[in-house]
Amino acid sequence: QVQLVESGGGLVQPGGSLRLSCTASGSIASIGAMAWYRQAPGKERESVAAITSGGMLNYADSVKGRFTISRDNAKSTVYLQMNSLKPEDTAVYYCNADVRRRLGGRGDYWGQGTQVTVSS
Repeated sequence: QVQLVESGGGLVQPGGSLRLSCTASGSIASIGAMAWYRQAPGKERESVAAITSGGMLNYADSVKGRFTISRDNAKSTVYLQMNSLKPEDTAVYYCNADVRRRLGGRGDYWGQGTQVTVSS
């Protein structure tokens, strides 16, 4: 069993910052790519940022220059530092990880989501 648990969401004013964390736990042999997605009300889930096990990065155009994804492999944790937040960043943010399980097999896992609200 593998679990992803997110934290760090909340209410912030426009221009403010938040840092999201997501930690994987369970029967994990290794973790490949980790990523953050978001889903706003009435919209489809979209990719925000991704990082490979080797540290290669990818960002959605809408967050480039404002968001930074990073990971701590020793802690099985991925972070999303969000600066200069805008009302349109309001969404539920989900983390995702490509996990090789200790007992064999590979799976794509999701966290439960954390709400980010940007409003004055």
